[in-house]
Amino acid sequence: MSDRPALRPATEADVAALVELNNAAYPAVPTMSAEEIRDLLAVADASLVGVDPAEPETPRALLVLVTPGAAYASENYAWFEEREASHLYVDRIVVAEDARNQGWGAALYEAAFAAAADRGLAVVTCEVNLDPPNPGSLRFHHRLGFERVGEQITKGGTVTVEMLRADAGRGEASAAE
Repeated sequence: MSDRPALRPATEADVAALVELNNAAYPAVPTMSAEEIRDLLAVADASLVGVDPAEPETPRALLVLVTPGAAYASENYAWFEEREASHLYVDRIVVAEDARNQGWGAALYEAAFAAAADRGLAVVTCEVNLDPPNPGSLRFHHRLGFERVGEQITKGGTVTVEMLRADAGRGEASAAE
């Protein structure tokens, strides 16, 4: 497997693999059905999959980006919509377990920061679970320059998340470190 993915837009043909990839990352991200994945891809401004160049048909990572003003019923997206006028929301970033700690996450975030810059958006926003805990993801996001801007209890009180933001201009330099 290549150390860094090739990135391409997610397609309908990827949906079954994306369900499997997403659900294998639970509880870091909520599980989703094929229909829910399709709905998410439809509301997203951009949905990219990371693939090994030797196996371009097999998604090994997923990045979903949502711009301001989208008709998206996410508690966390709504939290940022109330506080950030110019943000690109990372709804989900998932990397296959055997591809983690190999630069795939940084490559996806480089794409997110580039997308924010292309759209003239000032910050990139996301959240990471505090409960259930996801300390590796928190460390990763802080290394990329994300700062805590709040905390929220979601999913009917079953999940607590740390709300994060990073200046869009800092992403490329931070991801290269």
